[in-house]
Amino acid sequence: MSLKAIELQIAIPKTFEAGKIAEQKQQQAQLAQDSANMQTEKQALKSKETVLKSSPYAKLDGDDQQPSEESQQQEKTEKEQQQAKHPFKGSFVDYSG
Repeated sequence: MSLKAIELQIAIPKTFEAGKIAEQKQQQAQLAQDSANMQTEKQALKSKETVLKSSPYAKLDGDDQQPSEESQQQEKTEKEQQQAKHPFKGSFVDYSG
């Protein structure tokens, strides 16, 4: 299959246009990837700088003060509630499938 001169006049500029379009799409994809990476880095930095959970002793006014008996009791009850087991979940496994 041979190409004639007239066909080449149309085919060659089209290949250049196709190459430019492909390069632009590739650059767009790279820019989108870079933007997503930058946004992820900003979010990671922001999460490092913010305090997510404070310790119970951070609520005290002074550094040398001991927590009051009420706050100790409250923390103890909170821990007990968290560690309490469910009355029937996990104690029986039905193998009858």
